[in-house]
Amino acid sequence: MTSGPLPESVHLRGNSDLLVEAGDERLLLNTAHCTIVAADIAGFGQHHRNNTNQVRIRHGMYKAMHSAFDTAGIPWSSSRREDRGDGVLVLASADVRKRLFADFLPNALVEALTAHNRLHPPQERIRLRLALHAGEVNYDQHGVTGSAINHTFRILDSDVVRSTLANSSAVLAIISSAWFFDEVVWHSELSLAKAYRQVDVSNKETKAQAWVRLLRPPVARRVHTPRNDRSA
Repeated sequence: MTSGPLPESVHLRGNSDLLVEAGDERLLLNTAHCTIVAADIAGFGQHHRNNTNQVRIRHGMYKAMHSAFDTAGIPWSSSRREDRGDGVLVLASADVRKRLFADFLPNALVEALTAHNRLHPPQERIRLRLALHAGEVNYDQHGVTGSAINHTFRILDSDVVRSTLANSSAVLAIISSAWFFDEVVWHSELSLAKAYRQVDVSNKETKAQAWVRLLRPPVARRVHTPRNDRSA
């Protein structure tokens, strides 16, 4: 599934367009700087989940992402989205403030995932890995590509974030690229930078540092009922 509008450069030739040779063809390469969000459902293909369970999980993931983006003030409808089966790639244009992804999206997403999990049996509950990065993205008639997207999925698929989530009670593991952490997360008190820990990523052609943060479901507050002690 591909949805959401393309950058303006895809529709109108501008400074970000480049003609490249491809054999006997000349292709128009359209580029735009984007904030890149990639999400992946942990254990999506486990045997205890049948096709119906997977459909409900996918629906729950999209509903949670949409709700969290809206809560964080990030325009979901104008972001470009590409379905990845057990996850989704979301690209937000450069005019969307990157701090929103660090400051408000994590907690909003945990709230939305927790709401889903409370209403569903164990085989339909969601634990999510989420990668944050930014960079130049190339657009063509088939979709999107670029080294920034490759890097985002390399850190998302790394063993370190998989094992970190698997060995915890968290519902969300965020892995931030070093660039996104240094340029965005570190400079905002609301992003809780100290909650992240630095990790080494080694995945395929990628060897890099990144930052991981775990978020657990909010603790349900018990309503205190005053004891009514009446003497006889």
